[in-house]
Amino acid sequence: MAGSVRDRVTAARPAGGTPAGRTVRSGPWLLTGHDGRLLAYTHVDGAVLRWTENRPGGPDWLGPDVLPVEGVSELTVAQGRNRYAHLVGRRVRGTGETAPAVDLVYAIQYQAGRPLSEWRSAGNPHAKRERTAQMGAPTAVVDTSGALHILVATAEGRLALRREDARGRWEPWLDLKVAAVLDAPAAVATSTGQTHLLAPTGTGALTWCQPRPGAVPERGPDPGVVPLPGSARGLETSPGRATFYLTDAVGGGAVAVRPGSWPVPLGGNPGDGRHAALATTLDGHPCTVLAHRDTEGRLVLGACGAEAEHHGVWWTDTGAVCQGDPVLAHDGLGRVVLMAQTEDGGLALARQDDGPGLTLGDWSLL
Repeated sequence: MAGSVRDRVTAARPAGGTPAGRTVRSGPWLLTGHDGRLLAYTHVDGAVLRWTENRPGGPDWLGPDVLPVEGVSELTVAQGRNRYAHLVGRRVRGTGETAPAVDLVYAIQYQAGRPLSEWRSAGNPHAKRERTAQMGAPTAVVDTSGALHILVATAEGRLALRREDARGRWEPWLDLKVAAVLDAPAAVATSTGQTHLLAPTGTGALTWCQPRPGAVPERGPDPGVVPLPGSARGLETSPGRATFYLTDAVGGGAVAVRPGSWPVPLGGNPGDGRHAALATTLDGHPCTVLAHRDTEGRLVLGACGAEAEHHGVWWTDTGAVCQGDPVLAHDGLGRVVLMAQTEDGGLALARQDDGPGLTLGDWSLL
Protein backbone atom coordinates (compact mmCIF):
# COMPACT_ATOMS: atom_id res chain seq x y z
CA MET A 1 0.00 0.00 0.00
CA ALA A 2 1.03 3.61 -0.17
CA GLY A 3 2.87 5.66 2.41
CA SER A 4 3.24 4.37 5.93
CA VAL A 5 1.47 1.12 5.10
CA ARG A 6 4.16 0.31 2.54
CA ASP A 7 6.80 0.85 5.22
CA ARG A 8 4.92 -1.44 7.58
CA VAL A 9 4.70 -4.13 4.88
CA THR A 10 8.48 -4.12 4.54
CA ALA A 11 9.02 -4.17 8.29
CA ALA A 12 6.61 -7.06 8.75
CA ARG A 13 8.51 -9.53 6.58
CA PRO A 14 8.98 -12.42 7.08
CA ALA A 15 6.58 -12.64 10.02
CA GLY A 16 3.27 -12.35 8.19
CA GLY A 17 3.40 -12.18 4.39
CA THR A 18 3.95 -14.53 1.50
CA PRO A 19 6.64 -17.13 2.37
CA ALA A 20 9.96 -16.62 0.65
CA GLY A 21 10.22 -18.16 -2.79
CA ARG A 22 6.44 -18.22 -3.36
CA THR A 23 4.97 -16.21 -6.22
CA VAL A 24 1.35 -15.07 -5.83
CA ARG A 25 -0.69 -16.37 -8.76
CA SER A 26 -4.20 -15.15 -7.87
CA GLY A 27 -6.48 -13.97 -5.10
CA PRO A 28 -7.05 -12.85 -2.51
CA TRP A 29 -10.38 -14.28 -1.39
CA LEU A 30 -11.98 -13.19 1.87
CA LEU A 31 -14.74 -15.24 3.54
CA THR A 32 -16.59 -15.17 6.84
CA GLY A 33 -16.32 -18.53 8.59
CA HIS A 34 -19.02 -20.38 10.53
CA ASP A 35 -17.81 -18.89 13.83
CA GLY A 36 -17.55 -15.29 12.57
CA ARG A 37 -13.81 -15.35 11.97
CA LEU A 38 -12.57 -14.12 8.62
CA LEU A 39 -10.59 -16.44 6.33
CA ALA A 40 -8.21 -15.08 3.69
CA TYR A 41 -6.73 -17.12 0.85
CA THR A 42 -4.19 -16.52 -1.90
CA HIS A 43 -2.94 -18.90 -4.56
CA VAL A 44 0.85 -19.23 -4.88
CA ASP A 45 3.07 -21.62 -6.80
CA GLY A 46 2.39 -25.12 -5.52
CA ALA A 47 0.05 -24.17 -2.68
CA VAL A 48 -2.81 -22.17 -1.27
CA LEU A 49 -1.98 -19.82 1.62
CA ARG A 50 -4.64 -19.37 4.29
CA TRP A 51 -4.88 -16.83 7.11
CA THR A 52 -7.50 -17.10 9.89
CA GLU A 53 -8.59 -14.37 12.29
CA ASN A 54 -7.66 -15.16 15.85
CA ARG A 55 -11.12 -14.07 16.97
CA PRO A 56 -14.19 -12.51 15.30
CA GLY A 57 -13.55 -8.85 14.56
CA GLY A 58 -9.78 -9.20 14.74
CA PRO A 59 -7.37 -7.56 14.71
CA ASP A 60 -4.91 -10.47 15.05
CA TRP A 61 -4.47 -13.25 12.49
CA LEU A 62 -3.09 -16.79 12.48
CA GLY A 63 -1.03 -18.03 9.54
CA PRO A 64 -0.30 -18.21 6.80
CA ASP A 65 -0.96 -21.94 6.67
CA VAL A 66 0.53 -23.54 3.56
CA LEU A 67 -1.96 -25.93 1.91
CA PRO A 68 -0.09 -27.83 -0.84
CA VAL A 69 -1.70 -28.36 -4.23
CA GLU A 70 0.55 -29.25 -7.14
CA GLY A 71 -0.04 -28.39 -10.78
CA VAL A 72 -2.95 -25.99 -10.28
CA SER A 73 -2.68 -23.15 -12.79
CA GLU A 74 -5.94 -21.34 -11.90
CA LEU A 75 -7.93 -21.27 -8.67
CA THR A 76 -11.25 -19.94 -7.43
CA VAL A 77 -12.92 -20.04 -4.03
CA ALA A 78 -16.69 -20.13 -3.37
CA GLN A 79 -18.78 -20.27 -0.22
CA GLY A 80 -22.29 -21.46 0.50
CA ARG A 81 -24.74 -20.44 3.18
CA ASN A 82 -23.42 -23.25 5.40
CA ARG A 83 -20.11 -21.31 5.39
CA TYR A 84 -18.10 -24.17 3.87
CA ALA A 85 -15.28 -22.88 1.65
CA HIS A 86 -14.98 -24.70 -1.70
CA LEU A 87 -11.63 -24.39 -3.49
CA VAL A 88 -11.74 -25.30 -7.18
CA GLY A 89 -8.67 -25.39 -9.43
CA ARG A 90 -7.58 -26.14 -12.97
CA ARG A 91 -4.87 -28.82 -12.68
CA VAL A 92 -2.27 -29.55 -15.35
CA ARG A 93 -0.32 -32.81 -15.30
CA GLY A 94 2.24 -34.26 -17.68
CA THR A 95 5.00 -32.70 -19.73
CA GLY A 96 6.98 -33.61 -22.78
CA GLU A 97 5.78 -34.45 -26.26
CA THR A 98 2.30 -35.67 -25.33
CA ALA A 99 -0.54 -33.30 -24.58
CA PRO A 100 -0.87 -32.54 -20.87
CA ALA A 101 -3.78 -33.97 -18.92
CA VAL A 102 -5.94 -31.12 -17.58
CA ASP A 103 -8.82 -31.55 -15.15
CA LEU A 104 -10.66 -29.63 -12.46
CA VAL A 105 -10.00 -30.44 -8.81
CA TYR A 106 -11.72 -29.33 -5.62
CA ALA A 107 -11.28 -29.38 -1.84
CA ILE A 108 -13.48 -28.20 1.03
CA GLN A 109 -12.79 -26.41 4.29
CA TYR A 110 -15.67 -27.12 6.65
CA GLN A 111 -14.63 -25.05 9.66
CA ALA A 112 -12.48 -21.96 10.15
CA GLY A 113 -8.83 -22.82 10.75
CA ARG A 114 -9.31 -26.56 10.21
CA PRO A 115 -7.53 -28.65 7.55
CA LEU A 116 -8.81 -28.93 4.01
CA SER A 117 -10.37 -32.11 2.76
CA GLU A 118 -8.32 -34.05 0.25
CA TRP A 119 -8.24 -32.72 -3.30
CA ARG A 120 -10.51 -34.69 -5.66
CA SER A 121 -11.04 -34.52 -9.39
CA ALA A 122 -14.26 -33.28 -10.99
CA GLY A 123 -12.99 -34.30 -14.42
CA ASN A 124 -13.33 -32.08 -17.47
CA PRO A 125 -15.95 -31.63 -20.21
CA HIS A 126 -13.73 -32.64 -23.14
CA ALA A 127 -13.83 -36.04 -24.82
CA LYS A 128 -10.31 -35.67 -26.26
CA ARG A 129 -7.30 -35.18 -24.00
CA GLU A 130 -5.54 -32.84 -26.43
CA ARG A 131 -8.42 -30.37 -26.15
CA THR A 132 -8.23 -30.07 -22.38
CA ALA A 133 -5.12 -27.90 -22.51
CA GLN A 134 -7.25 -25.11 -24.00
CA MET A 135 -9.88 -25.28 -21.28
CA GLY A 136 -10.32 -22.04 -19.36
CA ALA A 137 -10.26 -21.16 -15.68
CA PRO A 138 -13.16 -22.37 -13.54
CA THR A 139 -15.95 -20.46 -11.85
CA ALA A 140 -17.63 -21.98 -8.80
CA VAL A 141 -20.87 -21.17 -6.98
CA VAL A 142 -22.76 -22.95 -4.19
CA ASP A 143 -26.57 -22.90 -4.19
CA THR A 144 -28.88 -22.79 -1.16
CA SER A 145 -28.95 -26.59 -0.93
CA GLY A 146 -25.16 -26.65 -0.53
CA ALA A 147 -24.58 -28.11 -4.02
CA LEU A 148 -21.38 -26.99 -5.74
CA HIS A 149 -21.63 -25.83 -9.37
CA ILE A 150 -18.47 -25.64 -11.51
CA LEU A 151 -18.48 -23.74 -14.81
CA VAL A 152 -15.72 -23.54 -17.37
CA ALA A 153 -15.20 -22.28 -20.91
CA THR A 154 -14.19 -25.15 -23.18
CA ALA A 155 -11.55 -25.23 -25.91
CA GLU A 156 -14.33 -24.56 -28.44
CA GLY A 157 -15.58 -21.46 -26.59
CA ARG A 158 -18.63 -23.25 -25.22
CA LEU A 159 -19.76 -23.07 -21.61
CA ALA A 160 -19.87 -26.32 -19.63
CA LEU A 161 -21.49 -26.89 -16.23
CA ARG A 162 -21.06 -29.71 -13.72
CA ARG A 163 -22.92 -29.74 -10.42
CA GLU A 164 -23.62 -31.92 -7.44
CA ASP A 165 -26.99 -33.54 -6.93
CA ALA A 166 -28.99 -33.59 -3.69
CA ARG A 167 -26.79 -36.39 -2.34
CA GLY A 168 -23.52 -34.68 -3.19
CA ARG A 169 -22.79 -36.86 -6.25
CA TRP A 170 -21.58 -35.31 -9.48
CA GLU A 171 -24.10 -35.07 -12.31
CA PRO A 172 -22.84 -35.40 -15.92
CA TRP A 173 -21.39 -32.35 -17.64
CA LEU A 174 -23.98 -30.05 -19.22
CA ASP A 175 -23.33 -28.09 -22.41
CA LEU A 176 -25.10 -24.73 -22.15
CA LYS A 177 -25.04 -24.59 -25.96
CA VAL A 178 -23.41 -21.27 -26.73
CA ALA A 179 -20.27 -20.35 -28.64
CA ALA A 180 -17.53 -17.70 -28.48
CA VAL A 181 -17.38 -17.44 -24.67
CA LEU A 182 -14.12 -15.68 -23.79
CA ASP A 183 -13.93 -16.26 -20.05
CA ALA A 184 -15.50 -18.15 -17.18
CA PRO A 185 -18.79 -16.53 -16.19
CA ALA A 186 -19.62 -14.49 -13.13
CA ALA A 187 -22.11 -16.46 -11.04
CA VAL A 188 -24.58 -15.63 -8.28
CA ALA A 189 -26.54 -18.05 -6.08
CA THR A 190 -29.61 -16.26 -4.76
CA SER A 191 -31.47 -16.80 -1.50
CA THR A 192 -34.44 -18.11 -3.51
CA GLY A 193 -32.42 -21.10 -4.77
CA GLN A 194 -31.57 -20.09 -8.35
CA THR A 195 -28.19 -19.42 -9.90
CA HIS A 196 -27.60 -16.53 -12.33
CA LEU A 197 -24.72 -16.39 -14.82
CA LEU A 198 -23.11 -13.78 -17.06
CA ALA A 199 -20.33 -14.64 -19.53
CA PRO A 200 -18.43 -12.28 -21.87
CA THR A 201 -18.11 -12.78 -25.61
CA GLY A 202 -16.21 -10.75 -28.17
CA THR A 203 -19.30 -8.74 -29.10
CA GLY A 204 -21.38 -8.69 -25.92
CA ALA A 205 -22.45 -10.80 -22.96
CA LEU A 206 -24.66 -13.83 -22.41
CA THR A 207 -26.85 -14.46 -19.38
CA TRP A 208 -28.57 -17.49 -17.88
CA CYS A 209 -30.92 -18.10 -14.97
CA GLN A 210 -32.48 -21.22 -13.50
CA PRO A 211 -36.27 -21.03 -13.86
CA ARG A 212 -36.53 -22.86 -10.54
CA PRO A 213 -34.07 -24.36 -8.03
CA GLY A 214 -32.30 -27.42 -9.44
CA ALA A 215 -33.33 -26.76 -13.06
CA VAL A 216 -30.92 -26.44 -15.97
CA PRO A 217 -30.00 -22.75 -16.47
CA GLU A 218 -31.85 -21.13 -19.36
CA ARG A 219 -30.66 -18.29 -21.59
CA GLY A 220 -31.75 -14.84 -20.52
CA PRO A 221 -31.75 -11.54 -22.38
CA ASP A 222 -28.48 -10.15 -23.70
CA PRO A 223 -27.58 -7.11 -21.56
CA GLY A 224 -26.37 -4.81 -24.35
CA VAL A 225 -22.83 -4.24 -23.10
CA VAL A 226 -19.42 -5.70 -24.00
CA PRO A 227 -17.72 -6.71 -20.73
CA LEU A 228 -13.97 -6.63 -20.33
CA PRO A 229 -13.11 -10.33 -19.78
CA GLY A 230 -12.33 -11.05 -16.16
CA SER A 231 -14.04 -7.91 -14.83
CA ALA A 232 -17.55 -9.08 -13.89
CA ARG A 233 -18.75 -9.72 -10.35
CA GLY A 234 -22.28 -10.80 -9.46
CA LEU A 235 -24.26 -9.96 -6.33
CA GLU A 236 -27.78 -10.65 -5.05
CA THR A 237 -29.11 -7.10 -4.63
CA SER A 238 -32.69 -8.04 -3.64
CA PRO A 239 -34.30 -11.43 -2.97
CA GLY A 240 -33.95 -13.54 -6.11
CA ARG A 241 -32.44 -10.71 -8.21
CA ALA A 242 -28.83 -10.58 -9.34
CA THR A 243 -26.85 -7.54 -10.44
CA PHE A 244 -23.54 -7.86 -12.29
CA TYR A 245 -20.87 -5.19 -11.97
CA LEU A 246 -18.34 -5.08 -14.80
CA THR A 247 -16.06 -2.89 -16.90
CA ASP A 248 -17.36 -1.76 -20.28
CA ALA A 249 -14.73 -2.84 -22.80
CA VAL A 250 -15.87 -0.10 -25.20
CA GLY A 251 -16.36 2.90 -22.92
CA GLY A 252 -13.96 1.87 -20.15
CA GLY A 253 -16.21 2.75 -17.21
CA ALA A 254 -17.92 0.57 -14.63
CA VAL A 255 -21.43 -0.65 -15.46
CA ALA A 256 -24.24 -2.33 -13.50
CA VAL A 257 -26.26 -4.97 -15.37
CA ARG A 258 -29.50 -6.61 -14.29
CA PRO A 259 -30.86 -9.08 -16.86
CA GLY A 260 -33.93 -7.56 -18.49
CA SER A 261 -32.90 -3.96 -17.69
CA TRP A 262 -30.76 -1.43 -19.48
CA PRO A 263 -27.10 -1.26 -18.35
CA VAL A 264 -26.44 1.55 -15.86
CA PRO A 265 -23.13 3.47 -16.24
CA LEU A 266 -21.41 3.92 -12.87
CA GLY A 267 -18.43 6.08 -13.82
CA GLY A 268 -15.07 5.38 -12.28
CA ASN A 269 -11.86 4.53 -14.07
CA PRO A 270 -11.41 0.79 -13.51
CA GLY A 271 -8.32 -1.06 -14.65
CA ASP A 272 -8.22 -4.56 -16.07
CA GLY A 273 -9.21 -6.45 -12.90
CA ARG A 274 -12.41 -7.78 -11.37
CA HIS A 275 -14.83 -5.64 -9.41
CA ALA A 276 -15.66 -6.44 -5.78
CA ALA A 277 -19.25 -6.06 -4.55
CA LEU A 278 -20.95 -6.46 -1.18
CA ALA A 279 -24.52 -5.98 0.00
CA THR A 280 -24.70 -4.14 3.32
CA THR A 281 -26.75 -1.67 5.35
CA LEU A 282 -25.57 1.92 5.75
CA ASP A 283 -27.45 4.34 7.99
CA GLY A 284 -30.38 1.96 8.02
CA HIS A 285 -30.65 1.67 4.22
CA PRO A 286 -29.80 -1.36 2.03
CA CYS A 287 -26.75 -0.45 -0.02
CA THR A 288 -24.15 -1.88 -2.35
CA VAL A 289 -20.44 -1.34 -1.71
CA LEU A 290 -18.10 -1.62 -4.70
CA ALA A 291 -14.32 -1.64 -5.08
CA HIS A 292 -11.84 -1.89 -7.93
CA ARG A 293 -8.27 -1.11 -8.86
CA ASP A 294 -8.14 1.86 -11.23
CA THR A 295 -5.93 2.26 -14.29
CA GLU A 296 -3.11 3.68 -12.14
CA GLY A 297 -3.24 0.81 -9.63
CA ARG A 298 -5.03 2.78 -6.90
CA LEU A 299 -7.76 1.19 -4.82
CA VAL A 300 -11.13 2.90 -5.28
CA LEU A 301 -14.20 2.37 -3.09
CA GLY A 302 -17.81 3.16 -4.02
CA ALA A 303 -21.27 3.00 -2.45
CA CYS A 304 -24.84 3.39 -3.65
CA GLY A 305 -28.36 2.40 -2.70
CA ALA A 306 -29.28 -1.20 -3.45
CA GLU A 307 -30.48 -1.35 -7.08
CA ALA A 308 -30.35 2.46 -7.15
CA GLU A 309 -27.18 2.83 -9.18
CA HIS A 310 -29.01 5.25 -11.53
CA HIS A 311 -29.01 7.79 -8.69
CA GLY A 312 -25.22 7.75 -8.73
CA VAL A 313 -22.33 5.98 -7.03
CA TRP A 314 -20.21 7.80 -4.46
CA TRP A 315 -16.59 6.97 -5.36
CA THR A 316 -13.57 7.70 -3.20
CA ASP A 317 -9.87 7.08 -3.80
CA THR A 318 -8.56 5.24 -0.73
CA GLY A 319 -5.03 6.49 -1.38
CA ALA A 320 -3.76 2.90 -1.40
CA VAL A 321 -1.90 1.20 -4.24
CA CYS A 322 -2.51 -2.50 -4.80
CA GLN A 323 -2.06 -5.32 -7.25
CA GLY A 324 -4.58 -8.00 -8.08
CA ASP A 325 -8.28 -7.67 -7.36
CA PRO A 326 -9.64 -6.20 -4.11
CA VAL A 327 -12.23 -8.14 -2.10
CA LEU A 328 -15.01 -7.17 0.31
CA ALA A 329 -16.62 -9.04 3.20
CA HIS A 330 -18.34 -8.53 6.55
CA ASP A 331 -16.39 -9.38 9.67
CA GLY A 332 -17.89 -11.06 12.72
CA LEU A 333 -19.04 -7.70 14.07
CA GLY A 334 -20.88 -6.83 10.86
CA ARG A 335 -18.34 -4.26 9.66
CA VAL A 336 -17.41 -3.89 6.00
CA VAL A 337 -13.83 -5.12 5.39
CA LEU A 338 -11.78 -4.23 2.32
CA MET A 339 -8.73 -6.37 1.54
CA ALA A 340 -6.14 -6.14 -1.21
CA GLN A 341 -2.74 -7.46 -2.12
CA THR A 342 0.17 -5.13 -1.50
CA GLU A 343 2.78 -4.36 -4.11
CA ASP A 344 5.17 -6.98 -2.69
CA GLY A 345 2.57 -9.76 -2.44
CA GLY A 346 1.38 -9.33 1.15
CA LEU A 347 -2.19 -8.69 2.28
CA ALA A 348 -3.56 -5.56 3.93
CA LEU A 349 -7.07 -4.73 5.07
CA ALA A 350 -9.13 -1.84 6.38
CA ARG A 351 -12.36 -2.10 8.38
CA GLN A 352 -15.39 0.14 8.50
CA ASP A 353 -15.24 2.77 11.21
CA ASP A 354 -18.05 3.39 13.64
CA GLY A 355 -20.28 6.28 12.71
CA PRO A 356 -22.52 7.29 9.82
CA GLY A 357 -21.90 6.40 6.20
CA LEU A 358 -18.95 4.33 5.05
CA THR A 359 -15.49 5.34 6.20
CA LEU A 360 -12.55 3.00 6.61
CA GLY A 361 -10.11 2.86 9.50
CA ASP A 362 -6.35 2.42 9.28
CA TRP A 363 -4.83 -0.24 7.08
CA SER A 364 -3.31 -3.24 8.84
CA LEU A 365 -1.29 -6.21 7.67
CA LEU A 366 -2.06 -9.89 8.05
